[in-house]
Amino acid sequence: MGWLDLLLTADSALRLATPLMLCAMAGMISERAGVIDIGLEGKMLAGAFTAAAAAALTGSAWAGLGAAMAVGAAMAALHGFACITHRGEQIISGVAINILASGLTVVVGIALFDQGGQSPPLGPEARFRPIVLPGVETLSGVPVLGPLWRELVSGHTLPTYLALAVVVGAWWMLGHTRFGLRLRAVGETPAAVDSAGLSVPGLRYRAVLIAGLLCGVAGAFLSTAHGAGFVREMSAGKGYIALAALVFGKWRPWPVLFACLLFGFLEAGAARLEGEVLPVIGRVPTQVILVLPYLATVLLLAGFFGRAVPPRALGTPYSKER
Repeated sequence: MGWLDLLLTADSALRLATPLMLCAMAGMISERAGVIDIGLEGKMLAGAFTAAAAAALTGSAWAGLGAAMAVGAAMAALHGFACITHRGEQIISGVAINILASGLTVVVGIALFDQGGQSPPLGPEARFRPIVLPGVETLSGVPVLGPLWRELVSGHTLPTYLALAVVVGAWWMLGHTRFGLRLRAVGETPAAVDSAGLSVPGLRYRAVLIAGLLCGVAGAFLSTAHGAGFVREMSAGKGYIALAALVFGKWRPWPVLFACLLFGFLEAGAARLEGEVLPVIGRVPTQVILVLPYLATVLLLAGFFGRAVPPRALGTPYSKER
């Protein structure tokens, strides 16, 4: 693989990692506050459908993004109502959200568009287009830096740049703000937070709602930036891969970002291998190419990269009576 091939693969990896970054940051914020979020997949899928539907009906990608964030927040509020207010089982609630999103997107899609659960193809005005950053022409003749700026830095859509900003924002919030300190404390020792006069349910609700908004953005990316409409189950397990990245990164922003980029690179590299003839191995079967990112997920979850210690109060409902 030459320099340009590697650069193009990295460019594809960043795009493919965008929904993973958004969902993994969503899960990290929720779980650092003590609430397990298995429902990342469902909220992202619901966001993808809502964004495509709103963009198709209004002709605006921004309307799609706003609608996706609203639906993500609504489903997150439902998860919070079950797990925080009523202290229900968090994993079951998350699985229920995934099942609800999987079925509801198809049913509503058929009712709205009568296209087998898909949305109509979106035109250019209803999609987020690549953003060409300043300096592309100026640096075009500069070796290394020119192709790097043109192919890797410039030319991505708004959600991709937003995802990178979210990683920086999550790192700053958790490590350098009072709200982040309280959020981490409520995921470790909620009784101490309560004794300090702060609302444990209030902090957890805020974390869960932030997670819902980010999942909505991830869904909007899938259907209005990376794709040109909604198709059934288009999230394709990316929410679960984001969970794997979250565990691999041990609930810390920069390692989680690295894990997301690793998954993106594996998927991009696998796509570039399709149809290639490798020494000794020969032509790689398409089925092997498709399964590689998911195989990597299984290997990471199996603990090949060390033991991950979650927040102490993760998954434990808080009650003042305890």
